[in-house]
Amino acid sequence: MFFRLKRSGKRGYVQIVENTRDGAAVRQRVIADLGRADELAACGALASLIASGAKLTDQVLLINALDEDAEGALSVAAKRIGGPLLFGRIWERLGVADVLIGLLKERAFEFPVERAVFVAALHRLFVSGSDRDCASWIKDYDIPGAEGLDLHHFYRAMAWLGEELEEKPDGALAPRCLKDLIEERLFDRRRDLFTDLSAVFIDTTSLSFYGEGGETLGEHGYSKDYRPDLKQMILGLVVDGDGRPICTEMWPGNTADVTTLLPVVDRLQRRFSIGRVCVVADRGMISSATIAGLEARGLEYILGARERSDAVVRKLVLDNDDPFVPLLVERKAGETQLFVKQVKAEGVRYVVCRNEAEAENDRKDREAIVAALDAHLRKGDKALIGNSAYRRYLRKAGARGERSFEIDAGKLAEEARFDGIFVLRTNAKVTPLQAVLRYRDLLLVEDLFRRTKAIMRTRPIFHSSDAAIRGHVFCSFLALSMQKHLDDLLHGAGLVPEWKELLRDLDRLQQVRIHYRAADWLVRTDAAPDVTRLFKCAHVALPSRARQARPPPPAQSKSPRKRRGRPRRSATPT
Repeated sequence: MFFRLKRSGKRGYVQIVENTRDGAAVRQRVIADLGRADELAACGALASLIASGAKLTDQVLLINALDEDAEGALSVAAKRIGGPLLFGRIWERLGVADVLIGLLKERAFEFPVERAVFVAALHRLFVSGSDRDCASWIKDYDIPGAEGLDLHHFYRAMAWLGEELEEKPDGALAPRCLKDLIEERLFDRRRDLFTDLSAVFIDTTSLSFYGEGGETLGEHGYSKDYRPDLKQMILGLVVDGDGRPICTEMWPGNTADVTTLLPVVDRLQRRFSIGRVCVVADRGMISSATIAGLEARGLEYILGARERSDAVVRKLVLDNDDPFVPLLVERKAGETQLFVKQVKAEGVRYVVCRNEAEAENDRKDREAIVAALDAHLRKGDKALIGNSAYRRYLRKAGARGERSFEIDAGKLAEEARFDGIFVLRTNAKVTPLQAVLRYRDLLLVEDLFRRTKAIMRTRPIFHSSDAAIRGHVFCSFLALSMQKHLDDLLHGAGLVPEWKELLRDLDRLQQVRIHYRAADWLVRTDAAPDVTRLFKCAHVALPSRARQARPPPPAQSKSPRKRRGRPRRSATPT
Protein backbone atom coordinates (compact mmCIF):
# COMPACT_ATOMS: atom_id res chain seq x y z
CA MET A 1 0.00 0.00 0.00
CA PHE A 2 1.05 3.56 -0.64
CA PHE A 3 -0.16 7.13 -0.85
CA ARG A 4 -1.14 8.54 -4.25
CA LEU A 5 -1.86 12.11 -5.29
CA LYS A 6 -4.84 12.17 -7.67
CA ARG A 7 -5.02 15.31 -9.81
CA SER A 8 -8.35 16.89 -10.72
CA GLY A 9 -7.84 20.22 -12.42
CA LYS A 10 -5.80 22.49 -10.19
CA ARG A 11 -6.54 20.45 -7.10
CA GLY A 12 -4.94 17.26 -5.78
CA TYR A 13 -6.56 14.56 -3.67
CA VAL A 14 -4.70 12.11 -1.41
CA GLN A 15 -5.64 8.46 -1.72
CA ILE A 16 -4.48 5.23 -0.08
CA VAL A 17 -3.94 2.69 -2.85
CA GLU A 18 -2.81 -0.91 -3.04
CA ASN A 19 -1.61 -3.02 -5.95
CA THR A 20 -3.65 -6.12 -6.74
CA ARG A 21 -3.04 -8.78 -9.35
CA ASP A 22 -5.81 -9.58 -11.81
CA GLY A 23 -4.47 -12.58 -13.70
CA ALA A 24 -1.33 -11.42 -15.49
CA ALA A 25 -2.10 -7.74 -14.94
CA VAL A 26 -1.41 -5.59 -11.87
CA ARG A 27 -4.13 -3.09 -11.04
CA GLN A 28 -4.37 -0.37 -8.41
CA ARG A 29 -7.34 -0.38 -6.02
CA VAL A 30 -8.31 2.67 -4.00
CA ILE A 31 -8.76 1.79 -0.35
CA ALA A 32 -9.62 5.26 0.93
CA ASP A 33 -9.94 8.88 -0.22
CA LEU A 34 -8.40 11.12 2.44
CA GLY A 35 -9.34 14.48 0.97
CA ARG A 36 -7.75 17.51 -0.64
CA ALA A 37 -3.95 17.63 -0.21
CA ASP A 38 -3.81 21.36 0.62
CA GLU A 39 -6.47 21.03 3.33
CA LEU A 40 -4.79 17.97 4.85
CA ALA A 41 -1.45 19.78 4.96
CA ALA A 42 -3.00 22.89 6.50
CA CYS A 43 -4.75 21.12 9.37
CA GLY A 44 -1.94 18.57 10.02
CA ALA A 45 -4.25 15.60 9.58
CA LEU A 46 -1.87 13.79 7.21
CA ALA A 47 1.09 14.22 9.62
CA SER A 48 -1.01 12.84 12.48
CA LEU A 49 -2.00 9.84 10.37
CA ILE A 50 1.61 9.04 9.49
CA ALA A 51 2.76 9.54 13.10
CA SER A 52 0.09 7.20 14.43
CA GLY A 53 1.08 4.55 11.93
CA ALA A 54 4.79 4.94 12.81
CA LYS A 55 4.04 3.75 16.34
CA LEU A 56 3.43 0.29 14.92
CA THR A 57 6.94 -0.05 13.37
CA ASP A 58 10.57 0.52 14.38
CA GLN A 59 11.76 1.16 10.83
CA VAL A 60 10.46 4.73 10.63
CA LEU A 61 12.50 6.75 13.14
CA LEU A 62 12.33 10.40 12.17
CA ILE A 63 8.55 10.78 12.35
CA ASN A 64 8.46 11.68 16.05
CA ALA A 65 11.76 13.62 16.11
CA LEU A 66 9.95 16.87 16.95
CA ASP A 67 7.60 15.31 19.47
CA GLU A 68 9.78 15.18 22.58
CA ASP A 69 6.81 14.22 24.80
CA ALA A 70 5.78 11.21 22.70
CA GLU A 71 6.14 7.73 24.12
CA GLY A 72 9.48 6.21 23.08
CA ALA A 73 10.78 9.61 21.91
CA LEU A 74 13.74 9.76 19.57
CA SER A 75 17.30 10.38 20.90
CA VAL A 76 20.25 11.17 18.60
CA ALA A 77 24.01 11.21 19.32
CA ALA A 78 26.93 11.62 16.88
CA LYS A 79 30.56 10.53 17.31
CA ARG A 80 33.63 10.70 15.08
CA ILE A 81 34.80 7.39 13.64
CA GLY A 82 37.34 8.24 10.91
CA GLY A 83 40.44 8.45 13.09
CA PRO A 84 39.68 5.42 15.27
CA LEU A 85 38.93 3.26 12.20
CA LEU A 86 42.05 4.20 10.21
CA PHE A 87 44.60 4.41 13.02
CA GLY A 88 43.05 1.44 14.77
CA ARG A 89 43.96 -0.68 11.73
CA ILE A 90 47.48 0.81 11.64
CA TRP A 91 47.82 0.15 15.39
CA GLU A 92 47.04 -3.53 14.77
CA ARG A 93 49.25 -3.76 11.69
CA LEU A 94 52.25 -2.37 13.58
CA GLY A 95 51.61 -4.97 16.28
CA VAL A 96 51.36 -2.46 19.12
CA ALA A 97 48.15 -3.97 20.50
CA ASP A 98 49.58 -7.50 20.58
CA VAL A 99 52.79 -6.34 22.26
CA LEU A 100 50.98 -4.38 24.95
CA ILE A 101 48.43 -7.12 25.63
CA GLY A 102 51.25 -9.66 25.90
CA LEU A 103 53.05 -7.56 28.51
CA LEU A 104 49.81 -6.98 30.43
CA LYS A 105 49.00 -10.66 30.93
CA GLU A 106 50.83 -10.79 34.24
CA ARG A 107 49.36 -7.53 35.51
CA ALA A 108 46.02 -7.19 37.25
CA PHE A 109 44.80 -3.82 36.00
CA GLU A 110 41.06 -3.32 36.35
CA PHE A 111 40.80 -1.18 33.19
CA PRO A 112 41.91 -1.75 29.55
CA VAL A 113 45.45 -0.30 29.61
CA GLU A 114 46.06 -1.05 25.93
CA ARG A 115 42.99 1.01 25.00
CA ALA A 116 44.17 3.89 27.21
CA VAL A 117 47.57 3.92 25.47
CA PHE A 118 45.91 3.84 22.03
CA VAL A 119 43.62 6.74 22.94
CA ALA A 120 46.59 8.76 24.23
CA ALA A 121 48.56 8.13 21.01
CA LEU A 122 45.51 9.02 18.89
CA HIS A 123 45.07 12.19 20.93
CA ARG A 124 48.66 13.20 20.10
CA LEU A 125 47.89 12.91 16.39
CA PHE A 126 44.71 14.97 16.34
CA VAL A 127 44.91 17.71 18.96
CA SER A 128 47.46 16.66 21.60
CA GLY A 129 47.74 18.52 24.85
CA SER A 130 47.70 17.11 28.34
CA ASP A 131 46.20 13.84 29.54
CA ARG A 132 43.54 15.90 31.30
CA ASP A 133 42.46 17.21 27.89
CA CYS A 134 42.56 13.66 26.51
CA ALA A 135 40.07 12.47 29.13
CA SER A 136 37.45 14.93 27.82
CA TRP A 137 38.46 14.69 24.12
CA ILE A 138 37.68 10.96 24.03
CA LYS A 139 33.96 11.67 24.52
CA ASP A 140 33.68 12.95 20.93
CA TYR A 141 35.06 9.71 19.40
CA ASP A 142 33.72 6.21 19.01
CA ILE A 143 36.70 4.08 20.05
CA PRO A 144 35.89 0.41 20.62
CA GLY A 145 36.81 -0.81 24.08
CA ALA A 146 37.57 2.65 25.46
CA GLU A 147 34.25 3.16 27.21
CA GLY A 148 34.57 4.24 30.82
CA LEU A 149 38.19 5.47 30.65
CA ASP A 150 38.80 8.32 33.05
CA LEU A 151 41.66 10.69 33.83
CA HIS A 152 43.24 8.50 36.53
CA HIS A 153 43.32 5.59 34.04
CA PHE A 154 45.49 7.62 31.67
CA TYR A 155 47.81 8.63 34.52
CA ARG A 156 48.24 4.99 35.55
CA ALA A 157 48.79 3.88 31.95
CA MET A 158 51.54 6.52 31.47
CA ALA A 159 53.24 5.43 34.69
CA TRP A 160 53.10 1.78 33.57
CA LEU A 161 54.75 2.57 30.23
CA GLY A 162 57.62 4.39 31.91
CA GLU A 163 58.22 2.20 34.96
CA GLU A 164 61.80 1.00 35.52
CA LEU A 165 62.60 -2.66 34.99
CA GLU A 166 66.02 -2.53 36.64
CA GLU A 167 68.27 -0.05 38.37
CA LYS A 168 70.41 2.24 36.26
CA PRO A 169 73.90 0.73 35.83
CA ASP A 170 76.93 2.81 36.78
CA GLY A 171 77.83 5.20 33.98
CA ALA A 172 74.54 4.74 32.13
CA LEU A 173 72.53 7.82 31.20
CA ALA A 174 69.11 6.18 31.70
CA PRO A 175 67.65 3.06 33.35
CA ARG A 176 66.01 0.27 31.37
CA CYS A 177 62.24 0.82 31.30
CA LEU A 178 59.14 -0.93 30.08
CA LYS A 179 58.91 1.35 27.06
CA ASP A 180 62.35 0.03 25.98
CA LEU A 181 60.98 -3.51 26.00
CA ILE A 182 58.02 -2.40 23.87
CA GLU A 183 60.33 -0.75 21.33
CA GLU A 184 62.42 -3.91 21.04
CA ARG A 185 59.40 -6.17 20.52
CA LEU A 186 57.95 -3.83 17.91
CA PHE A 187 61.27 -3.89 16.05
CA ASP A 188 61.38 -7.69 16.21
CA ARG A 189 57.89 -7.93 14.70
CA ARG A 190 59.00 -6.21 11.49
CA ARG A 191 62.41 -7.81 11.39
CA ASP A 192 63.32 -10.43 8.81
CA LEU A 193 66.50 -11.93 7.33
CA PHE A 194 67.12 -8.76 5.35
CA THR A 195 66.41 -6.25 8.11
CA ASP A 196 69.44 -4.35 9.33
CA LEU A 197 70.31 -0.88 10.49
CA SER A 198 72.85 -0.05 7.82
CA ALA A 199 72.14 3.63 8.55
CA VAL A 200 70.85 5.08 11.82
CA PHE A 201 69.96 8.74 12.20
CA ILE A 202 70.26 10.25 15.66
CA ASP A 203 69.35 13.70 16.92
CA THR A 204 68.30 15.31 20.19
CA THR A 205 66.08 18.10 21.41
CA SER A 206 64.84 19.46 24.73
CA LEU A 207 61.35 19.34 26.23
CA SER A 208 60.45 21.81 28.96
CA PHE A 209 58.41 21.27 32.11
CA TYR A 210 55.98 23.37 34.07
CA GLY A 211 57.08 22.16 37.47
CA GLU A 212 59.96 20.09 38.75
CA GLY A 213 59.87 17.49 35.97
CA GLY A 214 59.99 14.26 37.92
CA GLU A 215 62.52 12.96 40.40
CA THR A 216 65.60 13.08 38.13
CA LEU A 217 64.66 14.17 34.59
CA GLY A 218 63.93 17.83 35.26
CA GLU A 219 67.15 19.87 35.23
CA HIS A 220 68.23 23.26 33.97
CA GLY A 221 70.38 23.17 30.83
CA TYR A 222 70.82 24.62 27.36
CA SER A 223 67.22 25.12 26.22
CA LYS A 224 66.37 24.60 22.56
CA ASP A 225 62.88 25.79 23.52
CA TYR A 226 64.36 29.20 24.41
CA ARG A 227 63.00 28.81 27.94
CA PRO A 228 66.09 28.73 30.19
CA ASP A 229 63.84 29.59 33.15
CA LEU A 230 62.13 26.18 32.95
CA LYS A 231 63.50 22.80 33.87
CA GLN A 232 63.75 20.40 30.97
CA MET A 233 64.65 16.92 29.78
CA ILE A 234 66.69 15.82 26.76
CA LEU A 235 64.91 13.63 24.21
CA GLY A 236 66.90 11.55 21.73
CA LEU A 237 65.23 9.99 18.70
CA VAL A 238 66.66 7.22 16.53
CA VAL A 239 65.22 6.40 13.08
CA ASP A 240 66.30 3.92 10.42
CA GLY A 241 67.20 4.58 6.80
CA ASP A 242 63.53 4.50 5.76
CA GLY A 243 62.55 7.15 8.29
CA ARG A 244 60.78 4.77 10.69
CA PRO A 245 61.26 5.55 14.39
CA ILE A 246 63.25 2.82 16.17
CA CYS A 247 63.46 4.07 19.73
CA THR A 248 63.60 7.07 22.01
CA GLU A 249 66.12 7.94 24.70
CA MET A 250 65.36 10.25 27.62
CA TRP A 251 67.94 11.93 29.85
CA PRO A 252 68.07 14.71 32.48
CA GLY A 253 67.94 18.23 31.10
CA ASN A 254 71.58 19.07 31.86
CA THR A 255 72.97 16.22 29.69
CA ALA A 256 75.32 17.53 26.98
CA ASP A 257 74.67 16.33 23.43
CA VAL A 258 78.28 15.28 22.89
CA THR A 259 78.01 12.74 25.74
CA THR A 260 74.92 10.95 24.35
CA LEU A 261 76.03 9.47 21.01
CA LEU A 262 78.21 6.62 22.25
CA PRO A 263 75.74 5.43 24.95
CA VAL A 264 72.96 5.45 22.34
CA VAL A 265 75.02 3.40 19.90
CA ASP A 266 76.02 0.90 22.60
CA ARG A 267 72.38 0.49 23.66
CA LEU A 268 71.33 0.06 20.04
CA GLN A 269 73.72 -2.83 19.50
CA ARG A 270 72.76 -4.43 22.79
CA ARG A 271 69.00 -3.95 22.55
CA PHE A 272 68.42 -4.77 18.89
CA SER A 273 71.24 -7.29 18.30
CA ILE A 274 72.61 -5.44 15.30
CA GLY A 275 76.03 -5.85 13.77
CA ARG A 276 77.04 -3.46 11.02
CA VAL A 277 75.71 0.04 11.53
CA CYS A 278 76.51 3.45 10.06
CA VAL A 279 75.79 6.30 12.45
CA VAL A 280 74.61 9.60 10.96
CA ALA A 281 74.56 12.52 13.39
CA ASP A 282 74.76 16.31 13.44
CA ARG A 283 77.82 18.30 14.41
CA GLY A 284 76.37 19.17 17.82
CA MET A 285 76.65 15.54 18.96
CA ILE A 286 80.31 14.89 18.16
CA SER A 287 83.65 15.53 19.79
CA SER A 288 87.13 14.06 19.38
CA ALA A 289 86.36 11.57 22.16
CA THR A 290 83.11 10.56 20.43
CA ILE A 291 84.88 9.93 17.11
CA ALA A 292 87.62 7.95 18.83
CA GLY A 293 84.94 5.86 20.58
CA LEU A 294 83.14 5.10 17.31
CA GLU A 295 86.37 4.04 15.62
CA ALA A 296 87.39 1.91 18.60
CA ARG A 297 84.06 0.06 18.25
CA GLY A 298 84.67 -0.50 14.56
CA LEU A 299 81.60 1.49 13.56
CA GLU A 300 81.10 3.53 10.42
CA TYR A 301 79.94 7.11 10.75
CA ILE A 302 78.89 10.14 8.73
CA LEU A 303 79.15 13.17 10.97
CA GLY A 304 78.70 16.87 10.42
CA ALA A 305 81.91 18.87 10.92
CA ARG A 306 82.22 22.31 12.47
CA GLU A 307 83.22 24.49 9.53
CA ARG A 308 83.90 27.68 11.46
CA SER A 309 85.45 26.44 14.72
CA ASP A 310 87.52 23.45 13.54
CA ALA A 311 90.97 24.67 12.48
CA VAL A 312 91.66 21.62 10.27
CA VAL A 313 88.40 22.07 8.43
CA ARG A 314 88.96 25.79 7.90
CA LYS A 315 92.55 25.61 6.72
CA LEU A 316 92.98 22.27 4.99
CA VAL A 317 89.48 21.52 3.75
CA LEU A 318 87.87 24.83 2.85
CA ASP A 319 91.13 26.27 1.47
CA ASN A 320 91.60 23.21 -0.75
CA ASP A 321 91.78 24.20 -4.44
CA ASP A 322 90.52 20.91 -5.89
CA PRO A 323 87.54 21.52 -8.18
CA PHE A 324 83.98 20.66 -7.19
CA VAL A 325 82.05 18.04 -9.13
CA PRO A 326 78.56 19.24 -10.14
CA LEU A 327 75.71 16.86 -9.28
CA LEU A 328 71.99 17.18 -9.95
CA VAL A 329 69.95 15.38 -7.30
CA GLU A 330 66.27 14.56 -7.72
CA ARG A 331 64.26 15.17 -4.58
CA LYS A 332 60.52 15.04 -3.78
CA ALA A 333 60.26 18.82 -4.04
CA GLY A 334 62.21 18.96 -7.32
CA GLU A 335 65.84 18.99 -8.40
CA THR A 336 68.72 20.26 -6.28
CA GLN A 337 72.04 21.47 -7.68
CA LEU A 338 74.98 20.30 -5.58
CA PHE A 339 78.74 20.65 -5.95
CA VAL A 340 80.75 17.98 -4.11
CA LYS A 341 84.42 17.18 -3.60
CA GLN A 342 86.42 14.84 -1.38
CA VAL A 343 89.41 16.01 0.66
CA LYS A 344 91.80 14.02 2.86
CA ALA A 345 93.54 15.92 5.62
CA GLU A 346 95.74 14.42 8.33
CA GLY A 347 94.50 10.92 7.48
CA VAL A 348 90.83 11.91 7.81
CA ARG A 349 88.33 11.79 4.96
CA TYR A 350 86.14 14.87 4.51
CA VAL A 351 83.36 15.52 2.02
CA VAL A 352 82.69 19.17 1.16
CA CYS A 353 79.31 20.04 -0.38
CA ARG A 354 77.97 23.31 -1.71
CA ASN A 355 74.24 23.71 -2.24
CA GLU A 356 73.51 26.55 -4.67
CA ALA A 357 69.95 27.10 -3.47
CA GLU A 358 71.07 27.27 0.15
CA ALA A 359 73.96 29.57 -0.79
CA GLU A 360 71.52 32.03 -2.34
CA ASN A 361 69.32 31.89 0.77
CA ASP A 362 72.33 32.48 3.03
CA ARG A 363 73.39 35.47 0.92
CA LYS A 364 69.92 37.05 1.06
CA ASP A 365 69.66 36.49 4.81
CA ARG A 366 73.04 38.10 5.40
CA GLU A 367 72.18 41.10 3.22
CA ALA A 368 68.95 41.59 5.18
CA ILE A 369 70.85 41.46 8.48
CA VAL A 370 73.48 43.92 7.27
CA ALA A 371 70.81 46.34 6.00
CA ALA A 372 69.03 46.25 9.36
CA LEU A 373 72.37 46.56 11.16
CA ASP A 374 73.31 49.65 9.18
CA ALA A 375 69.97 51.28 9.99
CA HIS A 376 70.46 50.60 13.70
CA LEU A 377 74.02 51.95 13.64
CA ARG A 378 72.73 55.29 12.43
CA LYS A 379 70.52 55.50 15.55
CA GLY A 380 73.12 54.31 18.06
CA ASP A 381 75.25 51.21 18.37
CA LYS A 382 75.51 50.33 22.04
CA ALA A 383 72.38 48.18 22.12
CA LEU A 384 73.56 46.06 19.17
CA ILE A 385 76.31 44.24 21.03
CA GLY A 386 73.81 42.01 22.84
CA ASN A 387 72.44 40.72 19.52
CA SER A 388 74.51 37.73 18.38
CA ALA A 389 73.24 38.00 14.78
CA TYR A 390 74.57 41.57 14.57
CA ARG A 391 77.68 41.24 16.75
CA ARG A 392 79.54 38.87 14.43
CA TYR A 393 79.53 41.51 11.66
CA LEU A 394 80.83 44.40 13.82
CA ARG A 395 84.26 45.73 14.74
CA LYS A 396 85.41 48.64 16.83
CA ALA A 397 85.61 51.90 14.91
CA GLY A 398 88.80 53.94 14.68
CA ALA A 399 89.70 56.65 17.15
CA ARG A 400 88.44 59.38 14.82
CA GLY A 401 85.11 57.69 14.27
CA GLU A 402 82.04 59.15 15.88
CA ARG A 403 80.58 55.66 16.48
CA SER A 404 82.04 52.96 18.71
CA PHE A 405 81.37 50.16 16.21
CA GLU A 406 81.10 49.75 12.47
CA ILE A 407 80.38 46.98 9.96
CA ASP A 408 83.42 44.80 9.30
CA ALA A 409 83.74 44.18 5.56
CA GLY A 410 86.37 41.52 6.19
CA LYS A 411 83.97 39.50 8.35
CA LEU A 412 81.30 39.76 5.67
CA ALA A 413 83.70 38.39 3.07
CA GLU A 414 84.78 35.57 5.40
CA GLU A 415 81.18 34.67 6.15
CA ALA A 416 80.38 34.55 2.42
CA ARG A 417 82.85 31.66 2.06
CA PHE A 418 80.44 29.45 4.02
CA ASP A 419 77.32 30.20 1.99
CA GLY A 420 75.61 26.88 1.19
CA ILE A 421 78.63 24.92 2.47
CA PHE A 422 78.55 21.95 4.78
CA VAL A 423 81.40 19.56 5.56
CA LEU A 424 81.12 15.91 6.52
CA ARG A 425 83.64 13.69 8.24
CA THR A 426 83.28 10.00 7.46
CA ASN A 427 85.05 6.66 7.52
CA ALA A 428 82.22 4.85 5.71
CA LYS A 429 82.98 3.06 2.45
CA VAL A 430 80.54 5.10 0.42
CA THR A 431 80.88 7.58 -2.42
CA PRO A 432 80.86 11.30 -1.63
CA LEU A 433 77.37 11.60 -3.12
CA GLN A 434 76.08 8.73 -0.97
CA ALA A 435 77.55 10.36 2.13
CA VAL A 436 75.88 13.68 1.29
CA LEU A 437 72.51 12.08 0.63
CA ARG A 438 72.69 10.04 3.84
CA TYR A 439 73.48 13.15 5.84
CA ARG A 440 70.65 15.07 4.18
CA ASP A 441 68.33 12.26 5.30
CA LEU A 442 69.09 13.40 8.84
CA LEU A 443 66.43 16.01 8.10
CA LEU A 444 63.94 13.18 8.63
CA VAL A 445 64.73 13.24 12.32
CA GLU A 446 64.46 17.01 12.47
CA ASP A 447 61.09 16.78 10.74
CA LEU A 448 59.94 14.17 13.26
CA PHE A 449 60.99 16.46 16.09
CA ARG A 450 59.04 19.31 14.54
CA ARG A 451 55.99 17.05 14.40
CA THR A 452 56.55 15.93 17.98
CA LYS A 453 56.97 19.43 19.38
CA ALA A 454 54.91 21.64 17.08
CA ILE A 455 52.12 19.56 15.57
CA MET A 456 51.69 17.19 18.52
CA ARG A 457 52.74 19.75 21.14
CA THR A 458 54.29 17.22 23.47
CA ARG A 459 55.67 20.13 25.48
CA PRO A 460 55.17 21.36 28.13
CA ILE A 461 54.73 18.27 30.29
CA PHE A 462 52.80 18.46 33.56
CA HIS A 463 53.48 14.99 35.04
CA SER A 464 55.38 14.91 38.32
CA SER A 465 57.08 11.48 38.20
CA ASP A 466 59.83 10.17 35.92
CA ALA A 467 57.76 7.11 34.97
CA ALA A 468 54.69 9.11 33.91
CA ILE A 469 56.86 11.56 31.95
CA ARG A 470 58.52 8.72 30.04
CA GLY A 471 55.12 7.20 29.29
CA HIS A 472 53.72 10.54 28.13
CA VAL A 473 56.59 11.10 25.69
CA PHE A 474 56.53 7.46 24.56
CA CYS A 475 52.91 7.90 23.41
CA SER A 476 54.21 10.57 21.04
CA PHE A 477 56.71 8.00 19.75
CA LEU A 478 53.83 5.58 19.06
CA ALA A 479 51.93 8.39 17.33
CA LEU A 480 54.98 9.12 15.15
CA SER A 481 55.19 5.43 14.20
CA MET A 482 51.55 5.44 13.12
CA GLN A 483 51.98 8.68 11.22
CA LYS A 484 55.02 7.29 9.37
CA HIS A 485 53.01 4.21 8.37
CA LEU A 486 50.22 6.50 7.17
CA ASP A 487 52.71 8.56 5.15
CA ASP A 488 53.84 5.37 3.41
CA LEU A 489 50.19 4.51 2.61
CA LEU A 490 49.60 7.99 1.20
CA HIS A 491 52.74 7.78 -0.92
CA GLY A 492 51.69 4.37 -2.24
CA ALA A 493 48.23 5.70 -3.13
CA GLY A 494 49.64 8.77 -4.85
CA LEU A 495 47.94 11.08 -2.34
CA VAL A 496 49.60 14.23 -1.03
CA PRO A 497 47.01 15.83 1.28
CA GLU A 498 47.93 18.50 3.77
CA TRP A 499 48.20 16.85 7.17
CA LYS A 500 45.78 19.08 9.06
CA GLU A 501 43.22 18.91 6.26
CA LEU A 502 43.43 15.12 6.29
CA LEU A 503 42.72 15.09 10.03
CA ARG A 504 39.72 17.35 9.45
CA ASP A 505 38.41 15.00 6.75
CA LEU A 506 38.77 12.08 9.15
CA ASP A 507 36.92 14.01 11.84
CA ARG A 508 34.10 14.80 9.40
CA LEU A 509 33.45 11.09 9.05
CA GLN A 510 30.94 10.55 11.82
CA GLN A 511 28.39 8.00 12.90
CA VAL A 512 25.00 9.01 14.23
CA ARG A 513 23.36 6.71 16.76
CA ILE A 514 19.56 7.01 16.77
CA HIS A 515 17.77 5.40 19.69
CA TYR A 516 14.04 4.78 19.25
CA ARG A 517 11.81 2.44 21.20
CA ALA A 518 14.58 0.27 22.65
CA ALA A 519 16.33 -0.06 19.26
CA ASP A 520 19.56 1.61 18.07
CA TRP A 521 20.15 2.59 14.45
CA LEU A 522 23.53 3.73 13.09
CA VAL A 523 23.75 6.21 10.20
CA ARG A 524 27.14 7.16 8.71
CA THR A 525 27.99 10.50 7.12
CA ASP A 526 29.65 10.73 3.70
CA ALA A 527 33.43 10.24 3.51
CA ALA A 528 35.71 12.66 1.66
CA PRO A 529 37.18 11.25 -1.60
CA ASP A 530 40.74 11.17 -0.20
CA VAL A 531 39.54 9.39 2.93
CA THR A 532 37.71 6.80 0.82
CA ARG A 533 40.84 6.11 -1.25
CA LEU A 534 43.01 5.97 1.85
CA PHE A 535 40.67 3.52 3.56
CA LYS A 536 40.89 1.24 0.52
CA CYS A 537 44.70 1.34 0.61
CA ALA A 538 44.66 0.58 4.35
CA HIS A 539 42.12 -2.24 3.83
CA VAL A 540 39.63 -0.57 6.16
CA ALA A 541 35.97 -1.16 5.34
CA LEU A 542 33.65 1.80 5.74
CA PRO A 543 30.55 0.99 7.82
CA SER A 544 27.23 0.75 6.02
CA ARG A 545 25.36 3.99 5.46
CA ALA A 546 22.56 2.82 7.74
CA ARG A 547 22.21 -0.30 9.84
CA GLN A 548 20.66 -1.48 13.06
CA ALA A 549 23.09 -1.77 15.93
CA ARG A 550 23.50 -5.19 17.41
CA PRO A 551 21.85 -5.50 20.80
CA PRO A 552 24.21 -6.21 23.70
CA PRO A 553 24.59 -9.89 24.56
CA PRO A 554 22.26 -11.06 27.30
CA ALA A 555 23.77 -11.22 30.76
CA GLN A 556 24.67 -14.72 31.82
CA SER A 557 22.58 -16.06 34.65
CA LYS A 558 24.41 -16.97 37.81
CA SER A 559 21.74 -19.43 38.93
CA PRO A 560 23.00 -22.94 39.68
CA ARG A 561 23.07 -25.30 36.74
CA LYS A 562 20.26 -27.84 36.69
CA ARG A 563 21.37 -31.41 36.93
CA ARG A 564 20.03 -33.81 34.36
CA GLY A 565 18.60 -37.21 35.18
CA ARG A 566 17.19 -38.41 38.49
CA PRO A 567 17.33 -36.00 41.44
CA ARG A 568 20.17 -36.51 43.86
CA ARG A 569 19.11 -38.38 47.02
CA SER A 570 19.44 -36.38 50.15
CA ALA A 571 21.77 -37.74 52.84
CA THR A 572 19.49 -36.46 55.56
CA PRO A 573 17.03 -39.09 56.79
CA THR A 574 13.37 -38.20 56.44
